[in-house]
Amino acid sequence: MALDKEINKRALQDLLRKPGNSNCVDCGASDPDWASFTLGVFICLNCSAIHRNIPQISKVKSVSVDAWETAEVEFMDSTGNNAAKAEYEQKVPPFYYTPTFADCQLLREQWIRARYERKEFVYIDKQEPYSAGYREGFLWKRGRDNGQFLSRKFILSEREGALKYFNKHDAREPKAIMKVESLNATFQPSKIGNPNGLQITYLKDNSTRNIFVHHEDGKEIVDWFNAIRAARFHYLQVAFPGASDADLVPKLTRNYLKEGYMEKTGPKHTEGFKKRWFTMDDRRLMYFKDPLDAYARGEVFIGSKENSYVVKPGLPPSTQGYHWQHGITIITPDRKFLFACETEQDQVAWIAAFQKVINRPMLPQEYAVEARFKHKP
Repeated sequence: MALDKEINKRALQDLLRKPGNSNCVDCGASDPDWASFTLGVFICLNCSAIHRNIPQISKVKSVSVDAWETAEVEFMDSTGNNAAKAEYEQKVPPFYYTPTFADCQLLREQWIRARYERKEFVYIDKQEPYSAGYREGFLWKRGRDNGQFLSRKFILSEREGALKYFNKHDAREPKAIMKVESLNATFQPSKIGNPNGLQITYLKDNSTRNIFVHHEDGKEIVDWFNAIRAARFHYLQVAFPGASDADLVPKLTRNYLKEGYMEKTGPKHTEGFKKRWFTMDDRRLMYFKDPLDAYARGEVFIGSKENSYVVKPGLPPSTQGYHWQHGITIITPDRKFLFACETEQDQVAWIAAFQKVINRPMLPQEYAVEARFKHKP
């Protein structure tokens, strides 16, 4: 009996070395140490916790700790990650967001449920909630002034190229019309304080407007997210008719390069430094008094090194009024921006984020953004 256990243990380790099995089948994390012995896939610890929540579909064991039956090992050998992907991912729409280990729990859970429980990528009709080109429903939206979350009706229409929301359920005119052209959505559970929290942004008069929403049903909010991505995908297909899916998919939605608190001073560098929440959204550096503000207090365009944008650690020697000791100076063609971080770790991370953007050559459309950019000091 002990010999069988040892043989099975070695066989599982051999299976982990087969193509496709060395990464978690669900999120891509390396060196998965768990497996679903009913689905025949190798998964990471985090995804194994999600699989435990669907015991009627998936039963899990540790590859290195638990005892395995010979029949279970043989089933793992006959299936494996590549075979499971071929079975459960037959018809994944190009716009559907496939999460990685770095994404929030909600996205990973709904991806796993969509594949194995609902089989959305085997039966196309199950993709209707996010692929139909029209979606209507109610979301809890944070009020711009009072901070309360209230139920609001939302309508997404590809034909109109807009996402709209209404302040009253029977209102004829929308409170806001968000053009698909500038729409972005990113999950922000920590910032919003809800595991299903979604931040939606759009451009209004060339400034970024933030809307914070959530829904009690995780599937519902992820369907809204993928519906937004679908609308963006079809808009970009029309706008760039020669572009491939691989070119368009990275442009559908984007996570922020970095967020967090820094101190800043005004354009003359004579004011005291004030603590602000900063969001790096591609080339837009925005700062807010509160992380959940609807509008930024100001926005700074970060161009490329070819256009004389530079980031340096530290502050000019004459700088006064800062409390945090770890400074950053961003030099632009027009002026210097001075920031201070609380820790050296924050400083290093922010400089890396700025440098990543500055090292990237500007696209033709980004010159147009730079030209009409309205900086609010």
